[in-house]
Amino acid sequence: MRPLNAVFLIALLAMSTTASAQNDAPTSSPASCPSPSQITPLHLYGLWRAEFEGQAQGATVLFERHPELSGSVSGGVNRNGAKALVAGDVDNGEFTLEESSDGQRITATWLGKVVENSCGKEIRGTWHKDSTQTSYPFVLRKVPGWQ
Repeated sequence: MRPLNAVFLIALLAMSTTASAQNDAPTSSPASCPSPSQITPLHLYGLWRAEFEGQAQGATVLFERHPELSGSVSGGVNRNGAKALVAGDVDNGEFTLEESSDGQRITATWLGKVVENSCGKEIRGTWHKDSTQTSYPFVLRKVPGWQ
């Protein structure tokens, strides 16, 4: 066998072995996208953007691990410099959040649902301010870069 043919056959054999190994390897799916019922407080950690229907001003919301309740989140909401504390949870796709502007009393509540096929990165529901009895539909979206 000529040296050039031998090199060609070796290269061909190596390519077919690699292709065969790749075809036999288990296929890996893209990063798992949890369903709403699979979302846990851990999925909420990070920075979110809130938009309220009919309102020009939105807010940013930061969720962190709750220091006392392992199945909950705590954090803060910032509306153009006006800050409040928040605490809540998500259970079977149902989102509940309590907001307090003074750290003592609940001043607003957020009730919503994790959006199907959003991989836990979008929540829609209603924000209700207790003192004025006003309500607005909201959309919470996780800020890109926070996983």
